[in-house]
Amino acid sequence: MSEPLVSVVPSGTTLPPPRPLSAQRVIPLRHPGRWVATAVVLVVVAQIAHGLVTNPFYQWDRFQYWFVRPVIVDGLLITLEVTAYSAVLGLLGGILLALARLSRSPVLRAVSWIYIWLFRSVPLIVVLLFLYNFSALYHTLSLGVPFGPAFVHFDESRLATDMVVAVIGLSLNEAAYAAEVVRAGILSVDQGQHEAAAALGLPRRYQFTRIVFPQSLRAVIPSYVNQLIGLVKSTSLVFYVSLLDLFGSVQSMGSTYPGDIVPLLLVATVWYVILTSVVSVVQFYVERYYSRGALRTVPPTPLQKLRAAVSALRARVQRETAI
Repeated sequence: MSEPLVSVVPSGTTLPPPRPLSAQRVIPLRHPGRWVATAVVLVVVAQIAHGLVTNPFYQWDRFQYWFVRPVIVDGLLITLEVTAYSAVLGLLGGILLALARLSRSPVLRAVSWIYIWLFRSVPLIVVLLFLYNFSALYHTLSLGVPFGPAFVHFDESRLATDMVVAVIGLSLNEAAYAAEVVRAGILSVDQGQHEAAAALGLPRRYQFTRIVFPQSLRAVIPSYVNQLIGLVKSTSLVFYVSLLDLFGSVQSMGSTYPGDIVPLLLVATVWYVILTSVVSVVQFYVERYYSRGALRTVPPTPLQKLRAAVSALRARVQRETAI
C-alpha cells in the first residue's frame, strides 16, 4: 500500500495566509462556438434591419401616414370586435362539444364527433362563403312545432348582416378546434380528482365547474391561446363576405392607391403583430396564475427577471472592485 504524498516545508519558512474562497476568482469555461454563432446571428439581424430601414421600396413615410388613419383604425376595431365575439362563442361551443364527446349518450358523442370532423375538414373560407349565400337556400327562418306549423318567422336577409355572418362562421369553425383542446384538458386531470369529487357527494355540475374544469385550465390555456392567435389572423378572411376589417381596409386602400400597396401591407403586418403580442402577454400572466397549484414557485415576470439581472450585475461589479 503506497504512502500518501506529504509536502515538506523547510524550517523557518513562513507560508502566506490562505486566501478566502470568496476572494478567489473563478474563471468561466470558454464557449467559442457560442460566440461565433452569436456573432453570425447579430450580423444577419443587422443586415435585415439595415435593409428594412434603407430600402426605399418600403416607403416608411407612407407607412407612417397610413398607420393610424381613421379607415385603418375603423378596420382594426372591427377586427377586435369579430375576434372577441368569435373567441367567446367558440370557447362556449367548444366546451359543450367536449362535454358531448365525453358524455355517456352515444347520440351526443356521435353528433359531436361528426360536427368536429366536418368543420375541421372544411376550409374556413368555404364556411364563410356558404353562410354569406345562405339566404339563397333559406329565405326565411321559423320557430314552431318540429315538422309542423311555424309560429314565428324571421327574414334571414335582414338578420344575416355581414358582421353576423362573420361571427357565426368564425365561431362555428373555432368551436370545432376548441372542443378538442378542452377535451384534452379535461382528460389531463388526474382520475383521482374525479373520484374525490364524486366521493364528496357533489352534483356532477359542481364537480365539473368547481374541481375538474379549473384544473384542466392549466392544459387548456396554452393550446387555446394558440387557437386565439390563429383566430386573430383568420379574421382577415371576413373581407370576402364584404366586411371591411383591418385586412379588408388595407385591401380597399391598396386598390384605390396602388402605389401604397407595400406600406399598407406593412401597416396590416405591424398591427397583427401587436395584437398577437398582446394576446401572448395575457397568456403568460393567465398561465402564471393557474400554475400556482402545480409549481413550487411561479415563473418570474419580465420585470422580476430584469430586477434580478440588475441585482446580479451590481453584485458582480462590487466583487470585481473588491478584488
